[in-house]
Amino acid sequence: MDVPTWVWFATIGAMVAILAVDLAIVDHPWSKKSGPKEFGVKQAAWWAAFYMAVAVLFGLGVWYFGGGTAAGEYFAGFLTEKSLSVDNLFVFYLIIGAFSVPKRYQHEVLLVGIVIALVMRGAFIAVGAQAINAWSEVFYLFGAFLIYTAVKIVRDHMKGDEEDKDYTDSFAVRMVRKVWPVADDYHGAKLTVRLDGRRHVTPMLMVIVAIGVTDLVFAVDSIPAIFGLTQDAYIVFTANAFALLGLRQLYFLLAGLMDRLVYISWGLSIIMAFIGVKMVLHALHENGVHVPDIGIATSLTVIIGVMTVTVVASLLKSRGATAAVASGGQDSEDAKADRNG
Repeated sequence: MDVPTWVWFATIGAMVAILAVDLAIVDHPWSKKSGPKEFGVKQAAWWAAFYMAVAVLFGLGVWYFGGGTAAGEYFAGFLTEKSLSVDNLFVFYLIIGAFSVPKRYQHEVLLVGIVIALVMRGAFIAVGAQAINAWSEVFYLFGAFLIYTAVKIVRDHMKGDEEDKDYTDSFAVRMVRKVWPVADDYHGAKLTVRLDGRRHVTPMLMVIVAIGVTDLVFAVDSIPAIFGLTQDAYIVFTANAFALLGLRQLYFLLAGLMDRLVYISWGLSIIMAFIGVKMVLHALHENGVHVPDIGIATSLTVIIGVMTVTVVASLLKSRGATAAVASGGQDSEDAKADRNG
């Protein structure tokens, strides 16, 4: 799409305004109680639905002004980035648990994480767009990287690396510890505090450092994925932005389901591998090799289909496991009753 500069500025301004509203959700200035608030599941569900509706309305706007192809690219990119964001949330969940962040301050940690992710992805989008314009063969590199990432996701999942990883002892966290002393306890939402006449950083800052590094890793993975669906920088940026907005509310909505999405890594790996193959085929096609060029309609169908199957299979698997545990417990009670009888 040929997007005027003023549309770019208007879009970024709207994103900033939405983030300001998002911050107001946490700390209502009209509330009688000061300090951060805790989200309930119902409240999180309403806000998650609101952000999803805004993303869909924007996509319909792209359809109206840019046509069906542009809208298809946007929705395919949005769904892919949203799926990757859910995986990102799972890592956030592990980090927040590892640092024992009080629930009332988890909102602010997640908001900072989203802002960092937006900034990093914006920078990667700018670099990626310039690389594609200057060197079309970069599609081979991106495609190979996505296929490698797909394999790595499955391998790490099979080994259980994400669950076993100690996020409190990562390289970035260790570097911070070498420069500044770290307070043992949280001091509200403060990042630093003076103790015994010396400035200390708080665990809150350590959490933000860990999440920032995680955002960097996910930006490296996600930007090549969406460039495999569209090379329109505006669509790439907005699809990423709308996938990240509302992520904080989605975290509290899915917190109880994190352990139930057992096949999410498999679904993401299939999508990454599919887009990687699509990029390689597209590069070959552009270089005059007669290979099929996968269209956006096919991509959108595959992405929706894979994520639907992944989520449904995960929920069925977890429900079956729960039923088995419950049945085992009941059998034990029956056996105990028989012995006592």
